[in-house]
Amino acid sequence: MGFFDQFLRDMRQVVFRNSEQNAIPSMDGALSPNDKLDQCTPIGDPLPGLDDVIATPDGAVYASAGRRVYRLSGAGFSERAVVAEFDGDAGALALHPDGRLLVCVAGRGLAAVAQGGSAPRYLAAAGGRPLVGLTGVAAASDGVIYMTEGSVGRGSDAWMRDLMEKKKSGRILRCDSALESAIVLRDGLAWPNGLMVEAGGDAILYTEAWTHSVLRAQRQGAGIGASQPLARNLVGYPARIHPAGGSDLYLAFFGVRTHLIEFVLREDDFRDDMMRTVKPEYWLGPALSSQHDCLEPMQIGSIKALGIQKPWAPPRSYGLLVRMNAEGEIVESLHSRADGAYHGITAACSTPQGLVIASKGAGRLLLRGEERQ
Repeated sequence: MGFFDQFLRDMRQVVFRNSEQNAIPSMDGALSPNDKLDQCTPIGDPLPGLDDVIATPDGAVYASAGRRVYRLSGAGFSERAVVAEFDGDAGALALHPDGRLLVCVAGRGLAAVAQGGSAPRYLAAAGGRPLVGLTGVAAASDGVIYMTEGSVGRGSDAWMRDLMEKKKSGRILRCDSALESAIVLRDGLAWPNGLMVEAGGDAILYTEAWTHSVLRAQRQGAGIGASQPLARNLVGYPARIHPAGGSDLYLAFFGVRTHLIEFVLREDDFRDDMMRTVKPEYWLGPALSSQHDCLEPMQIGSIKALGIQKPWAPPRSYGLLVRMNAEGEIVESLHSRADGAYHGITAACSTPQGLVIASKGAGRLLLRGEERQ
């Protein structure tokens, strides 16, 4: 790319501020870095493959990890029991108004698990395509079920390749309470990664990871209206959203944006060559966790000083959870910085015992006991 092409590209970012490529916002104000995630209390033993966590009406939580869904209850959530097991990885979770547990199962679609241990019922396809990579699910009070699919025909674990290929084939889907009459409400999305029904039930909110956005769409009969941005040009790649009390919500980020990643996403020839010649675990991109492997890519900055990882180093992985109000303003943030232990945050939910947080990068559930409603 010549100097003139680079100049035009940079000018487009200034003039067209609402375009896909924007300057990464600063972490200041309510987003100022801190160590609040690292100060949380780990809950029990690690849960390899941890993905989502939701609260139950009786104060317990469900957590998906690997091919299982666990129920955690008791003081400090010290009691743990397996409530469902599948032949694919369990991902996003939701509770249906009739008491069934909704589980996104890799390669299978949406499973509805009734109380009593009966075999789950599945929704396996929508719009003529199999549901192999559902990333989010939510149920409205009238029983209607909404789902997000990160990328058509691609498993939810293939998110890095989807980002590097700059795909936009994600979908929002709807079905009835019997897991029938499935329809596609929206397609052509850049990895929709979670959703919830807004307080009051009039709209759905969903995240779009590759555009760093949270969007709102009004429910209109069997469909939804045009999507309107609630928050855009966020500092990272949003994962799931869960209610935080009142009209607030908790928004998890499985990674944060860096200038190096943004640069790689603009350089098509370099990125294509990287994907062809380098193992995926060493691609220049966001990571759920850093193993401090000597082959891992650097992030253009001093990583260590005197053998100690710098908390302000450009992060390969990072932990970030924010509380957002109904206007899309961030009112609080919890961080685990570059030298922290709890990265790759994928979900959080409020409980009477406090805020429960899923760190997929660490495979740990965390409890923040001073949660405020």
